[in-house]
Amino acid sequence: MGSLTPRGAFGRLAPVRGFTLVEILVALAIVAIASGAAWLAWRGGGDAALRREASRFAGAIEYAAQRAQWRHEDLGVSADAGGWRFWRRDRERNAWLPIADDDVLAARRLPDGVRLEAASHAGRQVPADTLLPFRASGRNDPATFVLDADGRRVRVDTDPLNRVVVTTVEP
Repeated sequence: MGSLTPRGAFGRLAPVRGFTLVEILVALAIVAIASGAAWLAWRGGGDAALRREASRFAGAIEYAAQRAQWRHEDLGVSADAGGWRFWRRDRERNAWLPIADDDVLAARRLPDGVRLEAASHAGRQVPADTLLPFRASGRNDPATFVLDADGRRVRVDTDPLNRVVVTTVEP
């Protein structure tokens, strides 16, 4: 009777072909982790993009309020459905000029499907594209902005102490 393991011409074991159980399990684990990450990215895509834009806008507002105090200048923000723009008041010309020399306060276009509106300022509703000021004195009125995407809404609220809060609005 012959040997149970195949041997080559010189009595050595022939190389075994195929994968071990450990190799197969490692490959399955990698595929499971990658598919789980892809599913989470796909599932949270809209909400994540909306929260990211709201956080970016909130950070820019907070920065603008602080910059107004640091540099003793009056700044403002206007929001429309497609994005936002920050403005600087030129006292010599008595006019508001767009800010172009600051990356944080540069005009921003929102991704497709995301809309922004200024909902209120000092407790009153405001028309679209109203310029909301940040005073050099730091005494700013509270304001509320709403970002909307496919029925999901996120609110960005400012208070007189220049704090900014991002809140998800339940439908």
